[in-house]
Parts: sequence; structure tokens; C-alpha cells
Amino acid sequence: MKQLRRTMLFVPGNNPGMLRDAHIYGSDCIMFDLEDSVSIREKDAARFLVYKSLTTFSYGNKELVVRINSLDSKLGLDDLEAIVRAQPHVIRLPKTETPEDVTQCEREIERIEKETGIPVGKTRMMAAIESAKGVLNARDIALSSKRLIGIALGAEDYVTDLKTFRTADGIELLFARSMIVNAARAAGIDAIDTVYSDINNEEGLIRETTLIRTLGFDGKSVINPRQIPPVHKVFTPTQKDIQKALAVMGAIKEANSRGSGVISLNGKMIDKPVAERAQYVIELARAARVPMQED
Repeated sequence: MKQLRRTMLFVPGNNPGMLRDAHIYGSDCIMFDLEDSVSIREKDAARFLVYKSLTTFSYGNKELVVRINSLDSKLGLDDLEAIVRAQPHVIRLPKTETPEDVTQCEREIERIEKETGIPVGKTRMMAAIESAKGVLNARDIALSSKRLIGIALGAEDYVTDLKTFRTADGIELLFARSMIVNAARAAGIDAIDTVYSDINNEEGLIRETTLIRTLGFDGKSVINPRQIPPVHKVFTPTQKDIQKALAVMGAIKEANSRGSGVISLNGKMIDKPVAERAQYVIELARAARVPMQED
């Protein structure tokens, strides 16, 4: 079954209450943050708190992600030394600009896995792209490691690098979003969009989420639990979508049973792309546990 990543909830690593309760809010993934949301004075304490949370609390079936600090500093290596041992599902590497950034992190993870007896390859990775250089290298980054489950856009650093700013319609992010989602599809991994920082503007959040779903993203990072239901609603197939997809798959099944190579529904031909889209809608609905009337 498809791993849903409609929402990835940022949880500051220095917030014990949120670390304890992160699973109750309903996001598909929980991302414990050791980087931007933690001040330099609290880095060591946050690392310890996240390690203890991962090794103490049960988060059910949530995908657990930890955003480490950059490997350009000792902080990043210290993060890996502690966090890989706690065995989260995914390590998120910030500010990724080249494939070498990914492979450097992978080497350190593999070393720690071997030292601790963790099966090599168990720890997956995610790369956050947050600069013009990273965007232009998105395809090579996405293809750089079999550990990668996805790549993500970090918009605030990106627009700063471009010497511009965030706008309501997001035109300044269109190129980056298109590059990232195409790179992810070329590599067969997920694409996760950046956060929407105005937590009181649900209309704007829905508008932006609808845009990035149309572009092809698998999900969106969120910074407040209130943002989870609106994002899920946008990414979950409607009953109309599901019924259309089921009708397509039914027509294919019927044509196959007749030994016919010509497949049509309501007078329209069904080709491979139509069939693949229908199958994806059904997989997404199953993963989201949406009721379906299947044969």
C-alpha cells in the first residue's frame, strides 16, 4: 500500500509536550526538527529530547522523520550519531545542493548502522532543497541514493537566495516546484511541498495546497496541527474521483475477460495513462481509508 505523505508535521525538538503528543494530531508523518526551530543554545538538549522520545514513546503507524543540522557543522554529525541509533524511519537532510551532500550523509549513516548492528539501508533519507543551486541540481539529487524516499522544497531560504519574497500566488516558487516534482518523478520518489506559514489563513492554505497537488506533489509540510485537516481534504480523492477510477478499472477488467484489446468507457478510449491515473486514485483512496464500492 502507498505510504501517505500528505502532511509532514514539523515538531520542534526542544518542545517536550509536542514531542510527546505529536501522534495525536493526525498527520501522516511527524518530523522532529533539530535545525531551524531550535536555537543554538538548545541544540544539545533538543537532540537528547528527540532521541529519548524516539526510544520511549509509541507513535503508532506514523512515519517518523528527523531533520538534522547541516553536515557542514559538527552539529549535523552529532545529530546523526544520536538519531540513527534511535532508528527513526527517515533522516531529513537540510539545505541539499548537490548529490555529494546526500552521499556524504549516507556514508555517515551506513557507518553508524554497521557500528550499532542496525541493518544497513534501514535508515531512509529525504533531501530538502532550499537554494537556486539545489533546484538546478534537483534531478541529480533525487537520483543520488536508493535510501531517498523523497525530496522537499524549503521556500524561505530559497526565496532569500533568489533575492525575492513569498507572494500569495506563489509565482516565485513555480520554477522550483516544477523542477522538484519532475525530479522526484524521474527518480520514482515523493515530492513534498514547503510550509504555508500563515496559520490563520485557511483559505490561502487550501488554495496553495490545491495548486501544488495539481503540479503533482505528494504532500505538504505543515507547522500547526490546524493545517492538517484542510491539506488532507485536498489530497484525498473525492467520491466522484473514486467512482470514475473504479469505472475505468472495471472497463479494463471486462475488456480483458473478453480478450479485447480495445477498451472504452462511455464512448471514450481508455489508454495506458488513463488506466495508471485511475489505479493511483484507487491506491490513494485505499491508503486514506476512504470507503469504496469495489467488485
